[in-house]
Amino acid sequence: MMTTFKNVLLAGIAVTSLLTVGGLRAETINGALSRAYAGSPDLNAQRASLRATDEQVPRARSGYLPRVSASSSLGQANGAGNVAYGSTPYDLTTTPRTVGVTITQNLYNGDRTSSQVEAAEKGVLAARAGLRYAEQQVLLNGATQYMNVVRDEAVVQLRTANIDVLKEQLRQTQDRFNVGEVTRTDVAQVEAQLAAAEADRSSAEANLESSRAAYQQVIGVAPAGLVEAEPVAKRLPVSIDEAFKIGDAENPQLVASRINVDVAEAQVRLVEGEFKPTVDLQGSASQGWETKYPGDSGRDLRVLGQLSMPIYEAGEISARARAAKETLGQRRLESDSARDQVRSGVAAAWSQYETANARVKSAKAQIAAATIALNGVQEEAKVGQRTTLDVLISDQNLLSARVNLVTAQRDRVVSSYQLLSAVGRLSAVNLGLSIKAYDPNAHYDATKGRITGTDIAGK
Repeated sequence: MMTTFKNVLLAGIAVTSLLTVGGLRAETINGALSRAYAGSPDLNAQRASLRATDEQVPRARSGYLPRVSASSSLGQANGAGNVAYGSTPYDLTTTPRTVGVTITQNLYNGDRTSSQVEAAEKGVLAARAGLRYAEQQVLLNGATQYMNVVRDEAVVQLRTANIDVLKEQLRQTQDRFNVGEVTRTDVAQVEAQLAAAEADRSSAEANLESSRAAYQQVIGVAPAGLVEAEPVAKRLPVSIDEAFKIGDAENPQLVASRINVDVAEAQVRLVEGEFKPTVDLQGSASQGWETKYPGDSGRDLRVLGQLSMPIYEAGEISARARAAKETLGQRRLESDSARDQVRSGVAAAWSQYETANARVKSAKAQIAAATIALNGVQEEAKVGQRTTLDVLISDQNLLSARVNLVTAQRDRVVSSYQLLSAVGRLSAVNLGLSIKAYDPNAHYDATKGRITGTDIAGK
C-alpha cells in the first residue's frame, strides 16, 4: 500500500504538473515572450537608439542640398568732416538698413558627401543588427526565466509530495515500533530523513521565489499558471554544419561586425576627401538704404563660383586619415574575431542541446530503474531482508531521479533557445509570437527624405 501511495503521488506530480496541466494554467512561453518583447525597457531603448541612428542619413544627405540664409541690419551712423581742405565742413546722420539673402550650393567636395551618406546608411544596418541582438537577448532571457520558474515550481511540488510520503512512512514506522516489529533506530532514521526533506523544500522554495522575482523583472508581470514548454526543435538546424552556415550568415553580432568594416572604409574615404578641392556656387541679393548718405538706396546681386584647395593643413587631416585607416584595420580584425566567436558559440550551443536531450532520456531511464529498485527493496523489507535505511535510500534515489528529469527538461528547452540564438534566428517573427513585430523600416522610410521639421516621425 505504501509503495502504491508513493508512486502514484510522486509520478502524478512529476508528470501531470509538468505536462498535462494546460487546462489549469494560463500563461504559455510564447505569451510570456510576447510580453517581454513588447515591454522590455532594454529593447525599447535599443529601438530608440536605432531611430536616432536613422537620422544620420538625412543629415548626411543634406550635403547635396543648398544652404539658404537671410540677413538684415539696422543702425545709426554719423559722419563729420570736410570733403577737401578749406571746404565747408559737413555733419551727417543716417539710419543705414540692409536686407539680403544668400544661397550656397556645393558642386564638388571630394566625394565627401557620398562617403558620409554611405557611412550613415551602413551605420543604420549595423544598428539594426544591434537591435536584432538585443531582441535575441531579451527573448533568450525570457525563455530562461520562464523555464526556471517551471522547474522550481515542479521541484517544490516534488519535495512537498516527498514530505507527505515521509510523514506517512514515519506514522507507519512508529506503529510498527509500538508493536515491536522495528527498533527505535528505524524511527529515528525516518525522522532524520523527514527533517532533511523539509530543509530541502525550504531551499527549493527560496529558489522559486528568486526565480519568480527574476521572471517579473524580465517579463514585466508576476508568473501565474505557467504551462510547460517544449523545445523549439522544428526551428533548429538539422546538423551542426548547417548551424555553422546559418550562424555565419545571420548571427547579428557577426553581421554587425562586417557592416562596421564597410563603415570604416567609408570613413577613410571621407577623410581623404578633405585633401581634394571644394567647389561651391553662391548667389546673393541684398537691398540697402542710407548706407552712405541720407536718402540713398541701392541693391547688390551676385553669382559667384568659389574654389578652395587645401595646400598645407598642419598635419591635422593627415593624422585623421592615418587614424581612420588604423580603425579600418581594427574593424577587420574584430570581424575575424566575431566569426570565430560565433562558430564557437554555435558549437557550444549545439553540444549543450544534444547533451540536454541525452540527459532527458537518461533521467527517464533512471526513474524507471529507481522505481523498480524501490518496489523491490520495499518488498524485501517486509520480510526482513532489507532495513528501513535501505528503503529510505531507494526512496531518495527515485526522488533525485525525478528532480533530475525536471532539471533536464528545463535545460533541453533553454538550450534549444540558446542554439536558435547562436545561429541568429531567435526572433519574435521566427517564434511566431502573437504580437506585431517592430518594423525598423517604418521610421527609416519616414525620416530618410525629410529636409525640415523637428517633430519625431512615427515609431
